Amino acid sequence: MQFTIDHFNINVLDLDRSLAFYGKALNLSETHRMEAGDGSYIIVYLGDGKTPNRIELTWLAAMDRPYNLGDEEFHIAFRTPDFEAAHRLHAEMGCICFENTAMGVYFIKDPDGYWLEILPMGVGVKKN
Repeated sequence: MQFTIDHFNINVLDLDRSLAFYGKALNLSETHRMEAGDGSYIIVYLGDGKTPNRIELTWLAAMDRPYNLGDEEFHIAFRTPDFEAAHRLHAEMGCICFENTAMGVYFIKDPDGYWLEILPMGVGVKKN
C-alpha cells in the first residue's frame, strides 16, 4: 500500500487576509474552493503550481475568536531556491518570527499565528 500527501488543513479567521498573505509571502494561489450552501464554511485549496501538494484554508462562519494553536509545536516547511530574496520579502512584510542562523532557516507567522518554516534548497531533511 502506498500513500501520498494530498493537503494540509489550517483553519483561518479572515479568509481574504489569509489568501493575500499566502499569495504574497509564498506565491501560493487558489486551485479550487468549496462553499457550503448555507454559508457555514468556505474551503480554499492553495498550490504552488509545481507540485501536487496543497494547503487547505478553512473558514468557519461560526468562529468568532482567534484559534487556539496550543504550544505551536507544528509547522509547514517551504523550500526556496532564492533564500536571500525570500528573507528580504518576509522582513519587509514583518512576518519573520524566529531565525535559526546555525541551521540556516527561519520561520514566518501567518495572520492566524501558524508558523511556516523557510529553508534554502539543499538544507534540512534528506530525501531517500
